[in-house]
Amino acid sequence: MIQKLRFFIIALFVAFQLQAQEKSSNYRLGLSYGFGSEFSNTDYTFENHFYKAQLYYKIKETKNFEYEVLIQPEINFGKHQLLNFYFVKPETPNYQQKRDEYTRLKDVREYVLNCGFLVRKPIGKVCSFYVLGSVGPLITDTETERMSKGFAFADVLALGFTVGYNKMQFDIRPSLRHVSNAGLGSSNAGYNTKNIEFGISYQL
Repeated sequence: MIQKLRFFIIALFVAFQLQAQEKSSNYRLGLSYGFGSEFSNTDYTFENHFYKAQLYYKIKETKNFEYEVLIQPEINFGKHQLLNFYFVKPETPNYQQKRDEYTRLKDVREYVLNCGFLVRKPIGKVCSFYVLGSVGPLITDTETERMSKGFAFADVLALGFTVGYNKMQFDIRPSLRHVSNAGLGSSNAGYNTKNIEFGISYQL
């Protein structure tokens, strides 16, 4: 009797597991951390690190590719300094004062909502490569010679590699990032950075 009961419990457990696998969700939740810096130039420095919460949704799967949308709220901590004070031209009002102000090292904080589209190529059952493009609004709390304080946009192009284990997925993602305000502010030169990001996500 005890053996039959054990068998029944094991069979029930296996059935529940198979059912859970069949009903596997298209949603994944994740977190990531990244850092980067500006492309080498003589005008300015910009170093940053950032944290993201991530919500993935798989919208389609074919024989060779998977297509996903991705929402990523982000907080970005940057350090910026003007190197070439001639970037602030003499015709700028109070240009000497602004040169003095902008050549000091500044902390820049950005609050971003990235919205992206991702094309993934699975490699076997565990690994995958993907391409990601995203754009999103942001609020920056610091005025610099390149960016007005307030509303702007962040554009990101990334290549990624993932390794999966059960419902967990581990992610490494090099990326290029451009931030500007599309002419909505008085200063719109923006920042261009190269970044690398490490993440982990869980399939719901």
